[in-house]
Amino acid sequence: MVNQNTITPHVWVTRVPDLYHPDVCVFDLDPSRDDEPEVLRNATLALRDLLDELGLPSWVKTTGSKGFHIVVPLDGSARTDEVERFAHAVGRLMVARDPDHLTQEFSKADRGGRILVDTGRNGYSATFATAYAVRAKAGAPVSAPCTWEEVERGEVAPRSFTVRTLPARVARVGDLWADMKRRRRSLTRGQARLDRMISATLG
Repeated sequence: MVNQNTITPHVWVTRVPDLYHPDVCVFDLDPSRDDEPEVLRNATLALRDLLDELGLPSWVKTTGSKGFHIVVPLDGSARTDEVERFAHAVGRLMVARDPDHLTQEFSKADRGGRILVDTGRNGYSATFATAYAVRAKAGAPVSAPCTWEEVERGEVAPRSFTVRTLPARVARVGDLWADMKRRRRSLTRGQARLDRMISATLG
């Protein structure tokens, strides 16, 4: 990693030996600008609530950059293409519910200042910044797990944690994602619920 000048490790959503059945589904909320923390917080919580409606528990972490990563642990029964389609459909419903603040337009020129609901991290060979990865930005911010309560109270922002402050935090709160694997889910019921919700909302 040092030889390749790696600062921020990025990982797939799958692991060997099975690279075609993801362990997680990842949503990356990427603001076009970082001067509206309340809008970002509301969008992050809205995504959590939608996933709850679908019967899927989710975990959140700061990106160490501009937004938040929301992760759903999976039981490995869904193929990559199925997870990718599911995530995109969730993003589509999110945008339909709040078109003034959210978009699926990847190009910044087309976003109109809105937050990108980026679901492209779920495609085969796509990556996302791993938990506890330092980012190549001023102050060395870290992409770190946080609690939903911290997000609700506005106590954490995308760059709240740094290489200097994170060791003490981990010593205090432990690994907030430690129990994620024990709550892995199938997408089957969630997909069925999502299809009904999209049909009712978008026709």
